Amino acid sequence: MKTLSHLHRMTGRAALVVLLSSVPVLAATPAAAQNPGADAQDPAADLVKQAQLKIRAGDLHGALALDQQALAAHPDSFQAQTQAGSVLDLLGRYDEARSHLNHAIALASAPAMKARALRTLAMSYAFQSDCAGTTKYEAQAYDIYLQAGDFYNAGEAANELARVCIESGDFDTAEQWYRKGHDTGLREPGIKPERVDLWNFRLEHALARLAARRGDKAGAMRHVAAARALLDKGTNPEQQVFFPYLRGYVALYTGEARTAITDLQQANQSDPFILCLIAQAHETLGDAAQATAYYRQALAHALAHNPPTAYARPLAEKKLGEAK
Repeated sequence: MKTLSHLHRMTGRAALVVLLSSVPVLAATPAAAQNPGADAQDPAADLVKQAQLKIRAGDLHGALALDQQALAAHPDSFQAQTQAGSVLDLLGRYDEARSHLNHAIALASAPAMKARALRTLAMSYAFQSDCAGTTKYEAQAYDIYLQAGDFYNAGEAANELARVCIESGDFDTAEQWYRKGHDTGLREPGIKPERVDLWNFRLEHALARLAARRGDKAGAMRHVAAARALLDKGTNPEQQVFFPYLRGYVALYTGEARTAITDLQQANQSDPFILCLIAQAHETLGDAAQATAYYRQALAHALAHNPPTAYARPLAEKKLGEAK
C-alpha cells in the first residue's frame, strides 16, 4: 500500500488521483494509516470528499465553498480545516490558509495527525518561497517522526524541507537538511540494501542540483555520474524517472538550455515543476510562445499541495499574467 510519503514523491494529477480517494489534498503524512478510522469518523468527511472531486476537476472555488460549508456545520473537523487551508494556498490566500492550518494543528488528536498538519502548514510557506517559514514547521514534524523512531518519514520530511529551500535560494540550509534526511533515513532498523541505495541516490541527486545552482558544473556532473551509478545497480527501478529531470535541471542551471529541454521532455510531463523548468529554458532561448505554452500546462497540473506545485503555481501565474 502506498503511504503519503510515497505520494509526496509523485506529482501532478497522478498523485492527486491516488490521494484524493482518502485524505485532504496532499496533507503529507500517513496519518490515516497510523490512526485507522480517524478520517472516517470525521463528520465532515462526505463534504470533504465532494470538495476533493472539485479539486480534481480544477474547480478550486467550488472546492473551497464545500469546505466552508463543512466547517460551518463542523468547525472542529480536522479534514475540513486541513483541506480548506490547502485550497486557500492554491488560490494564493496564504494568511487565510494558515489560520485554518493552525486550527488543524490544534485539533490533531495524535502525533501522526499533528505531523500531517505541520507539514501542510510548512508547505503553505513554500508557496511564497519562504525557506525559514517552511523550516519552522517541517522541522517540528521531523522531530515528531524522530521521537517515534520513524526514521524513514523523518528523512522524507527533511528532504521535503530541503527541496523547498533549494528553490527558495537558500542553498546552505537545503544542503544541511538533505544531508540530515539522508543520515536519518539510514538509521531505519534493519534497513535493506536497496533502501540504502535509495537514500544515497537521493543525496547524489540533491548534491548535483546544489552544485549546479552554485555554478559548479564539474561538481554537478560528478554527482550526476554517482547518481547514474546507483541507478545502474537496478535496486530502485522506480527512481529511473527522476534521472532525466536531474540531467535537465543541471543543464538548465549550467547554461545549456537546449540540452535542458531535451532532457526534461523525457521526464514526467504531468509534473508542474518539470513543466516550469522547460518553460524557463525556452525563455532563456528567447522563445516566449513556447515558454507561455509550458507555463499554461504547468498551471493546469498544479493542483496538489506539495513542493512542485508550491514552486510552479505562483511562478506560472506570474509569468502568464506578464504575458497578458
